[in-house]
Amino acid sequence: MSETVQESPAVAEGSNAPANTDAPAESSPEASNTETLLVQEGDVAGDYLERLLDLLDYDGDIDLDVEAGRAVVSVDGGPDLEKLVGGRGQVLEALQELTRLAVQQDTGVRSRLMLDVSGWRAGRREELSDLGRSTAEEVLKTGQEARLRPMTPFERKIIHDAVAAIEGVYSESEGEEPSRKVVVFKS
Repeated sequence: MSETVQESPAVAEGSNAPANTDAPAESSPEASNTETLLVQEGDVAGDYLERLLDLLDYDGDIDLDVEAGRAVVSVDGGPDLEKLVGGRGQVLEALQELTRLAVQQDTGVRSRLMLDVSGWRAGRREELSDLGRSTAEEVLKTGQEARLRPMTPFERKIIHDAVAAIEGVYSESEGEEPSRKVVVFKS
C-alpha cells in the first residue's frame, strides 16, 4: 500500500522551498489556514481509507490533493476496488460520506472532501458532461424542455456546468432528494 501526498511547497511542513512566484498571491493567513486544514482533511481521510483497505485486504494506492477549495482523495489499484464503487456509484457515495464523518470526528469541522475510487468519478464526469451538452443541443434544436433522470448533487452539478456553457439554454434542478433531477430549458 503506498500513499502519495501532493501539497503546495508553502504548506509542506518543514519545507524550505521558495513559494512559486508565478502563482496568485495567497499569502493571507486565512488562505494558508484553509489550505492547511484541507491538507489535514486529506491526511485523516487517507489514514481512514488505508485502515479500511487493510481490513478488506484490498490493494490500493491513495493519492491526496487539494483542488478548488476541497480535499480530493483518490484510491487506485486492483480489481477489488470496483466493489467500493457499486452500481451507479452508490457505494462510493456512502464511503465518501463515512470518510467525511471520520474527518469531522478528527478535525471538528464538516468536510467537503471528494473521494474517487478507480477513476470512477473522473469517467462519470466526462460521461455527464457529454450528456449535458447533447441534451442542451437537443433542447436548443427542438425548443422542448428535457427532464433527466434523478441524479446525485455531484452529477447534477456537472450537468448544470455543461448546459451553462451553451448559449440559448439554461438548467434548473427540481424535486426532492433522492429523486431530484435536472431540467433543461430553452432561453
